[in-house]
Formats: sequence, C-alpha cells, structure tokens
Amino acid sequence: MRIGYSFWGFLGPGIVDTPDGGRFWRRGIIDTLHEHGHEVILLQQDRDHLEAGTTLPYWWEAGFPPLDVLFCEWRWPLPGRNTTPCGSPGHTCDLHRQADLVHHYTEDLATPTVLWDTDRQMSSDDPLRGMSHVIVCDTALWPSPPAPTLATMVPDAMVDAADPAQLAATPRPLDLAYVGNQYDRDEAFDRFFVPAAARVSHRVAGKWTRTERWPHVTFTGRAAFTEVTPIYRGALTTVLLMPDRYVATGNISQRFPEAVLAGCLPLTPTTLINAGQITPTELHVANGGEVVERIAWLREIQGGPEHADLIAACLDLLDLFRHSRQVGELERLMATLTRPTATRGNP
Repeated sequence: MRIGYSFWGFLGPGIVDTPDGGRFWRRGIIDTLHEHGHEVILLQQDRDHLEAGTTLPYWWEAGFPPLDVLFCEWRWPLPGRNTTPCGSPGHTCDLHRQADLVHHYTEDLATPTVLWDTDRQMSSDDPLRGMSHVIVCDTALWPSPPAPTLATMVPDAMVDAADPAQLAATPRPLDLAYVGNQYDRDEAFDRFFVPAAARVSHRVAGKWTRTERWPHVTFTGRAAFTEVTPIYRGALTTVLLMPDRYVATGNISQRFPEAVLAGCLPLTPTTLINAGQITPTELHVANGGEVVERIAWLREIQGGPEHADLIAACLDLLDLFRHSRQVGELERLMATLTRPTATRGNP
C-alpha cells in the first residue's frame, strides 16, 4: 500500500524545546512498514531538517500525492500556537495541514483513513468517527468503545537487547526520577511524588511552569531526547504520573517503556485501571508513603537476583507494545478499510 503519514514531530533526537514523545517509536513504524513492502510518504514538515538540521532517508511531501491510506497522529487546537494565522509569531501549521489533508483525502476522495488519537484529544462526537472509511484508534489499553487500541510502540531490538542482570547491577545514585511535562499531572504529582520527594533523592526533568507550591522538589527543566535514557539509568525508580483521562482507560505513554528499558523500575499508582497489565504487584503504590517504602525495599535488594527478576518481569510485559505486534495491528486496520465494502466488518 501507499501510505501517507501525518505527524507533527521528529524522527531523530529533534530539539530540546518540544514535548514530542513520538520520537521514541515513530521511526520504527516507518521502517517496519517499509520492511513489509509498503511505501510511506510523510505529509507534514520535515522538522528534523528544518529545526534540528538532521537529514534522514525518508520521503516528505508538501502536496497531495495519490494514496491508498491516510494515517494521521491526531492534532488538536492549541490556542496561540496552531490556531493563529499562518506566518504569525510562534505559529505552527500542523493543524492547518491536517485539516487540508483530511478535507482532501478523507472527505473529498473517501480515502481510507486511520486516525491515531495519541493524546486522547479527539471529541467523542467528532463527525469523522461516523464515517465508514475512517477508523479512530486509541492508545489506551481499555479504550472507550468502539475505538480499537493502537498502543504506544517499543522497538523490538531494544526489548531483545535488554539484560535484566546487567541493568540491576548498574549504579543508580538517584532514588526517584520523573521525566515528562506538567500537563494535567498536578493531582497525581501531589499524591505520589511530592511526599516522597521530601524524603528521597530525586529529580524532575521536563517543562513544569507552576512549581511554587513545591519548593522542596528539584526541577531541572527540559531535557534533550538523548538525555532521557541516561536520567533513567541513573535512577532506581520512577512513578507513572498520568492525567485522569489516561488513568481511567489504561493509556500508557512512552515514559513507561523508556524507564523499563533503562532498568528504572516504574512504580505504578493503583489508581491506574490496568496496573497489573503493565507491572508486577510489587511495584504498585497507593500514595507517596508507599513510594518511599518501595524505594527503601528496592535499595535493600538492589543489584541482586530479586532486583533483576523485577526488571525482567517488566521487560516481559513490554511484549504487548512491541513494534512487530502494534504495526501488525495497524496493518490489519488498514487492510480492513481497503477491503471491498461488501466484505468489511468491525475492525
């Protein structure tokens, strides 16, 4: 198939001043689709070249080439950024370009379209959801029906190369780290991270603009994409902090596999509807006090067989997120849309 892929972000390390988590898995999607014989055309700006000065061997297209399927990482209005007139200061044209692509391919040509709502921002009553040639995918593992799951993806090679014993033996001077931005996480941060930060060594890397109420927490600002793994490799644990819309549906961001692959154990709030699906129960926590207790216990077993076994258990649970599995699901959804209408069923 000839697949048009629309995303607003980077394939390489990109720039520091961006929250783009898709850098962790996006290039693997394209490479896997290429390996399976598909042709992939990238339909947004080549930000790797324009902003990061990186030249990559992919095909970007500013026009409207013939396609068999349109695949979009869903963009939503961000006031003052992509809702402003083209050419105005700070404007990004991702939303305008997406609107043009959807109008041309999805609405005018009835091109089979897969929309991946990676941040769960698409309204439940959006008219696109009712079109027979459109499938809206959710990154949540327990999504609201009828959306199928297309989960955050992890490169197979990274999972296969991870050595639990070696990761357990890695020196980890920091007790607790969090990498990510503040967006809608204040409540979870207050409950799970803030009490622990008063008692253990810690670091928060990311864009946090409202921090006055937590003077004892160490915020270090945004980290480059290439710094994320070293941060996790130097930390014993992290806490999976999620907005309510993620907690209620089991939406797992790339921060989970990033931490696990670096051997940083993800303490998992019991509020997460599917906590047992992603981490062993020994890592589940109900509050900040339990975060402190788990860290103390993990310090006792650090470097030993029990520590390695916990890392191995987390790595095993990454199987669900492998590129080989999730790209296969994406291909299945695309095939569903490109079958003759009479043979189509539910995705």
